[in-house]
Amino acid sequence: MAGFLLPAEAASSSSVPNELQQMLIEEPPLSQFIVKESAFGPVGSSPPLVQIPIVDVSLVFSSQDELEKLKNALSSWGCFQAIGHGISSSFLDKVREAAKHFFSLPMEEKHKCFRAVKEAEGYGSDLIVSDKQILDWSNRLFLMVFPEHKRRLNLWPEMPNDFGEILIEYATKIRSLMDLCFKAMAKSLQLEEDIFLKHFGDQAVVQARYNFYPPCPRSDLVLGLKSHSDKSGVTILLQDPQVEGLQLFKDGTWFRVPIIPQALIVNLGDQMEIMSNGIFKSPLHRVTTNTERMRASVAMLIEPAAEQEIGPVDDLVDEKRPRLYQNVKNYGAFNYHCYQKGLVALDAVKM
Repeated sequence: MAGFLLPAEAASSSSVPNELQQMLIEEPPLSQFIVKESAFGPVGSSPPLVQIPIVDVSLVFSSQDELEKLKNALSSWGCFQAIGHGISSSFLDKVREAAKHFFSLPMEEKHKCFRAVKEAEGYGSDLIVSDKQILDWSNRLFLMVFPEHKRRLNLWPEMPNDFGEILIEYATKIRSLMDLCFKAMAKSLQLEEDIFLKHFGDQAVVQARYNFYPPCPRSDLVLGLKSHSDKSGVTILLQDPQVEGLQLFKDGTWFRVPIIPQALIVNLGDQMEIMSNGIFKSPLHRVTTNTERMRASVAMLIEPAAEQEIGPVDDLVDEKRPRLYQNVKNYGAFNYHCYQKGLVALDAVKM
């Protein structure tokens, strides 16, 4: 088999830089990437394409129908395609282009952003937390944007030269969008509009994760991102406008998620399922690989600060719906370690 691009940590769990490098290997690919067993069906299947709910977020406070659509989407799918979000198509394209520019830079330029060993922030592939860990066929640039004082600007790309400016503007717009969505979620459950905002706290975290999925010749065995639910409160995903890859697991079946180029996918994370006492769902999802084309996406993760305790909202706990989850702190770190070990973090915090 001809050589192909492969995330560097496939070859070793040592502290070598996490750069994509050209490697000549024999079929099948390195064992660290092969999904040998899965409780959620085979990797190489071709699930049906399904249109997940579309919500016009500009109407959720003026249209009861649109508010109900949001509630039903989050109670069943745990996500929706957001339109009417107020972020221009030209600016979304600018965010995508900045990501692709960075990923196309020479190795020595990306070296400046490499994450340190055992740290998540910066550029690289999977952190190694287990000898039995199956690696994702992807590299990522992971950056803290808010709170502002926690930014590690030494890890921010210098090229393109407007990368930081674009990221801050995009994160600010996403934070405003999510404030609106949190209020709408609360209203849909007949709660005080700021109740979820209070749970996130004054120092809510906004992180950016730029995802790069190189072509993979064995897409039947290898995933770009393993099956998981998000550790966040909410994740906002800007999809690649041309290359499909996101899949959702619902009612025992995987579904391919279509691309709406200028929509944003609002995907609930575990922490919002906890806060809603299980009314809203944190969906299981994965990203497949493509044999011929690279794929790039940009995810913004919003979650409470690590020291902020979260738990089910009191008004959503009663005799008919008892408390389903314990109160937790630093859920993000706990979820990540469970994910790499193939465990379900939500199950571990159930009452």
